This record gives sequence, structure tokens and C-alpha cells, in this order.
Amino acid sequence: MRALRILLVVVVVLGGLFVLADRLAVNFAEDEVAGKLKSTEGLATTPDVSIKGFPFLTQVVGGSLDDVEVGIKDYEAATGTSGQTIRLDDLNADMKGVDFSSDFSSATASSATGTASITYAELLKTAKSEPTEVVQGVTANVIGLSDGGNGKIKVAVEATVLGTKLPQPVYVLSTVTVEGDTVRVHADSLPSFGGVQAAENEVRSITDFQQKIDDLPGGIQLDKVEAGTNGVEISVKGSNVKLAG
Repeated sequence: MRALRILLVVVVVLGGLFVLADRLAVNFAEDEVAGKLKSTEGLATTPDVSIKGFPFLTQVVGGSLDDVEVGIKDYEAATGTSGQTIRLDDLNADMKGVDFSSDFSSATASSATGTASITYAELLKTAKSEPTEVVQGVTANVIGLSDGGNGKIKVAVEATVLGTKLPQPVYVLSTVTVEGDTVRVHADSLPSFGGVQAAENEVRSITDFQQKIDDLPGGIQLDKVEAGTNGVEISVKGSNVKLAG
């Protein structure tokens, strides 16, 4: 019995040491990947990297990680216009099947899915903010975006008719969609301005707008968009996504 107790103690101690070594190794790997990702993507802050699965060391031996989660608090995405970016909040991606080099200088995920958001204030920068003539004597511009309910964006349009600004904005419910790397906002119906009707193309030049979102980390792509309470909620996905290298 004494020998059995000693054996059990040894097993428990060795198991504890293995767990400790495993956790130290995973923490080191997370820091290495986070640093490489920050450098590769030119991020202002270090992203959060969490390597899932236990034990980690056996995954290292196999040269592939089952599941890696990456979180970037604020990401400045390219817009296709030189020097202009749009801020994505809380960009989180879940990477599956991550193959890596022995020094973690490169890592590529076979697939990835994730989420992010764009505040209405940030998206508003895309809409026309300067008054534009939609018909003779009538100028209009978008002054606000908000949640319209049921997955719609409520677009507030300020209008001036024959030199007099309307006392209240004109509100339009709009649908938000994604096509490739571009988010599009399209009015469901066209407003009139103080009873004045304008040609559809002229009105839509104000109410409808689009925003290109390019060069997301590792080559992930826009997948779906939906209007939410505080902004547009985005789903992303990708394959052969580079975490580093």
C-alpha cells in the first residue's frame, strides 16, 4: 500500500508538472503569434491570441493547432482610397487547423470565421455630408444613421427647400448588404422633400452609399452584414488565412 501511495503521488506530481509546462508553452506561443500578427498587419496594439485545446504540447509535436482565437479591438481597414481607412470594432476570428513553423514565424489556418462591427458614426463618414442639389431649389444631405429595427438602417436626411431648411429631417429605412469587399446601403423607398418630388437617381445619390472594406487581417473576407443597435454587425470568413509570416 505504501508503494502504491508513493506511485500515486509521483503520478500526480508529474501530471502537475506536465500541465504547468503545457500552460507555460501555450502562453509563450500565444505571445509569439500575437507579436508576429501585430508586426505583419501593422497594428497599433497587440491583438489577443488564445490557443485552444489541451494538451498544447502534443499539438506542437504534430505541427498543427486545432483552434486559435484572435481578437483585435480596433482595426483600421483600407477603403480603396489612398490614405483613407474605416475603423472596425472588436474584430474576432476563430481559426481552425492552424499549421505553423517550429519558431512560430509563420502560421496559416485552413479556415476562419469571425465577427466585427462598424459604428453608425463611422459609417456616416461614407455618406454625402455636404448639401447636394437633388432638384432645382432643393438640396439635401445625410446627417445621421441609426437602428431602424428589423435589420434596417434609419437614414436621417436634412433638406433645404427654396432656401428654407425643413424643421425636421426626412427619415428613410434602408437595407444594408455586402457584395464582395463592399458594404452597400440602399433606401427601401424614396422620400419627398417638403412635398417636392425629385428624380430617383438624384435622390439615391444622397440616400444610397457604399463603403469598400479591404485588406482585412490574413486575407479574411466580408461574408454578411446586418444593421444592429449601435452599428452594422459584420460576419467574416476565409480560407488559408495567415496569422503570421
